[in-house]
Amino acid sequence: MFLKSFISGCLGPELSAEDKAFFRDQQPFGLILFARNMETPAQIRRLCADFREAVGRADAPVFIDQEGGRVQRFGAPHVPVYPAAGTIGRLYAQDVEAAKRAAYLHALLIGLDLRDLGLNANCIPCLDMPIEGASNIIGLRAYGSDAALVSDLGRAAMDGCLAAGVMPVMKHMPGHGRALVDSHLSLPEVTSPLEELEAWDFLPFKSLRDCPMGMTAHIVFKEIDGDHPVTQSSYAIQKVIREAIGFDGVLISDDISMKALGGDLKSRVEKIVAAGCDLVLHCNGELDEMKVVASAVPEIDGKRAERIKAAMQRNTQVFDGDETALRAEFDELCAKV
Repeated sequence: MFLKSFISGCLGPELSAEDKAFFRDQQPFGLILFARNMETPAQIRRLCADFREAVGRADAPVFIDQEGGRVQRFGAPHVPVYPAAGTIGRLYAQDVEAAKRAAYLHALLIGLDLRDLGLNANCIPCLDMPIEGASNIIGLRAYGSDAALVSDLGRAAMDGCLAAGVMPVMKHMPGHGRALVDSHLSLPEVTSPLEELEAWDFLPFKSLRDCPMGMTAHIVFKEIDGDHPVTQSSYAIQKVIREAIGFDGVLISDDISMKALGGDLKSRVEKIVAAGCDLVLHCNGELDEMKVVASAVPEIDGKRAERIKAAMQRNTQVFDGDETALRAEFDELCAKV
C-alpha cells in the first residue's frame, strides 16, 4: 500500500464522508488532533478508529500536542490536568533524580491516557531553551534554559513516551528558544553566532538524536541560512539537523498553516519537501487545503520509508505496572516544587 508523506488534521469531532474518502484515496501517514476534535473519550476513540478504517491501517499514527500546562488539548473531567514541563524543570535544582523520575512519569502517564483514547504519538518533549526577552510562545512549555537540565529531562520524557507505546516527537529543531516573535503569527529571525548555537541551543537535540521523530522550527537562523526558515532550508536540515546534531530519525515540519511561512500553500509544501523534511504537517483540517497538500507531497519511499519503518518499530508499549501507584508517586514529586 502506498503512503503519502504528510500528516493531516480534520475539522471537527467526526469525519465527514468527504474526509473518509480523502483519507482512503490520499493515504496520509497520520492524523493530528486538536481540542476542536475532542469531546468525550468514546467520541475520540471512534474518531481514531474511523481514520484508521479509512486508511486501512490499524497502526496508523494519530498525533497530538499533549504537553501539560497550557498546551493540553484534552483534559478534565475526562483525563487529569498535568503541569507544564517547566514545573518539572524547577524540581531539577532541588533533586536531579527526582526531576528525571517526574519527567518520565509525566510523559508515561500522559501517554497511557492517550493510548486509552486511541492515540499513539505525542509531540513531546519540547527541547527549546528560552532566552530572556524571547516570545512567550514557548515559556513554561520548556523544561528550562540549561542544556544539561533539558537534555536529562527530555530523555526521561522520551523514555516515558516509549514505555507507554506512544511515539515521541522532539521539537522544535534546532531550537526555538531565541525567537522574539510567535512563529504562528510571523517569521522569527535569530542572529546569534553559529558557535553560540552549537554550544547551547543544539545540545539537547544532539543528546536526544536517537529520538524516533523530530519537528522543525519555522525560524530563520541568519548564520545558518539567511534566506529560508529551517523547515524550508536544505542547508539547515542537512548540515545542522542531520550532520551537526546527528539526527537520522523522521523529520516532520511544524504546521504549514502557520503564518511564519510565506507563499501559497503548494509552494510551501514543495519547498519543505525539497529541503528534506520527511513528513509535511498540515493541521487546520480544511479539506480544500488538505487536497493541495496531498497533491504536492511525494509517496513515502527510499530513505523516508526506512526512517519511518525504524521509528514505528520502536513504538511498542512496555508498561505493565500499577498505574494508580505511579500517579500517586507523580503527585508526590510535583508537590515538592
